[in-house]
Amino acid sequence: MAEITWLLLTYKVPADPAAKRVAIWRRLKSMGAVYLQNGVCLLPKTDDHTRRLKMVENEVAEAKGDSVLLETVALDAAQENKVVARFKADRDDAYEEFIDKCDDFEREVAKEIEAAHFTYAELEENDVDLKKLQGWLEKIEKLDFYGGERAKEAQHRLQGCEAVLEDYAKRVFDAHEENTRS
Repeated sequence: MAEITWLLLTYKVPADPAAKRVAIWRRLKSMGAVYLQNGVCLLPKTDDHTRRLKMVENEVAEAKGDSVLLETVALDAAQENKVVARFKADRDDAYEEFIDKCDDFEREVAKEIEAAHFTYAELEENDVDLKKLQGWLEKIEKLDFYGGERAKEAQHRLQGCEAVLEDYAKRVFDAHEENTRS
């Protein structure tokens, strides 16, 4: 097994104003960082992560805080596996939430079909919702550094949502075709 190299960021910022501390936390989470404990997080070592973590270091300094950025490896395979498992668990949580939203999407379209609500406005609204789901899954996949367990399921569920919307679109078009013949 090849040794994985991570970037380890430790930081501390004053409690007030809380908005700065929260902004730093959000930025790190949006990068896919895993927190080992408060103010201590890891990311796989890449040029992009190095650059972005240096920017976070500047944010910490601007918030009158302190930070240290290090390159590190696990002491042994067991420790490395623990860290990788944390990354996977975080992504699986995100996939789980995504899958729940796919359920919501499919229920919403089913409700429109059951009510025979075949309008272009509703189709457009559902299309926007599908595009949000597609973008969200792309973001999750971009942060899935080690292959989360639910990745394939999430991709499959998105394909299901796409098929549901395609079916609904056909029904909308058919309904409007019938209306123009009357």
